[in-house]
Amino acid sequence: MTMPFVVPRAPELPPATWSAYGLTTLTVLPLVWRRRAPLAVLLAILATSTLYELAVEGPGQPLPYTGLVIVHTIAALAPPWQRRATVLLLVVAVPVSVWLNTGSARELTFSLFVFAAAYVFGRLTDARQRAHRVEAERAAARERARIAREMHDILSHAVSLMVVQAEAGPVAVRAAPERAEAAFDAISATGRDAMEQLRRMLGVLRDGTEGAEPPREPQPDLGGLPALVERVRASGLDVTYRTTGGVRALPVAVGATVHRIVQEALTNVVKHAGARTAAVRLAYEDGVLEVVVSDDGRGPRRGARPAGGEGHGLVGIRERAAAHGGTAVTGPGPDGRGFEVRVELPVPVSTGVAR
Repeated sequence: MTMPFVVPRAPELPPATWSAYGLTTLTVLPLVWRRRAPLAVLLAILATSTLYELAVEGPGQPLPYTGLVIVHTIAALAPPWQRRATVLLLVVAVPVSVWLNTGSARELTFSLFVFAAAYVFGRLTDARQRAHRVEAERAAARERARIAREMHDILSHAVSLMVVQAEAGPVAVRAAPERAEAAFDAISATGRDAMEQLRRMLGVLRDGTEGAEPPREPQPDLGGLPALVERVRASGLDVTYRTTGGVRALPVAVGATVHRIVQEALTNVVKHAGARTAAVRLAYEDGVLEVVVSDDGRGPRRGARPAGGEGHGLVGIRERAAAHGGTAVTGPGPDGRGFEVRVELPVPVSTGVAR
């Protein structure tokens, strides 16, 4: 804005006086409030610019910098009625300003072009910011859904095992006290494990200002499957766990997904199947990990357990598989007995050891 005042000027041009410099400064000063009151700032800039043209014989500006800045701000931040008012003001103010300056069609065309460009870029900025806000809201919704699934899995699994153990406790106290003691120990261990997982999960929601920053992905992995199977086995269900194929390392997110799928499938067996045995199998194939959880229970009978994708548990299994590009199929076992959850997840081919 001050360039015409500091560079050498031809003798025939108007001098750069202090009054001209002061009015130029007043034209810039309102930009400080452009985000709070953009339309008022535009009116103030128009007023000081008009006063400069009419009352001061000073150097002209190569570009209406302040006007371009406020027009861009209004286009990007102001409500629709202020944008419409700005367009109407420009339609009047730009020709008047050109008439007061040179009156040439070339300057009029150039001025209309640069102001239109400032407005268009402002609208593009607004569109980009709105797109970012929408994406941020979608990301927040996905994170809320993920946390809801995690908490559902943790609580459903723990409460189901604790209820089974608690119901068996009174009978065991009378018939086999040592079994009752084991049942109560299992209830305690399951509750402590659930509390620890919930504590780590809720740590994600804290801001991490106290002490170390909480982990962003407080999730289990394949290494926790044997302990998971053992806890379910302690509830009275005979569970087997085996792996086939070339066992290899998996991405952390895939390992957590496999753990949660197995956990939810076993929880459904405990809650709905009335089964005596269940089997967990992980089959490592070329580029694919197959997870199968089956039981010898009642199967997908109406009213006995979720079937056909009904219920939060099976829906959550399908969502987890789909999130990694995999598939999940649920239904009767191979021989028509019991229930089976079969999930296939694409995994990278590597030679590491599964964790």
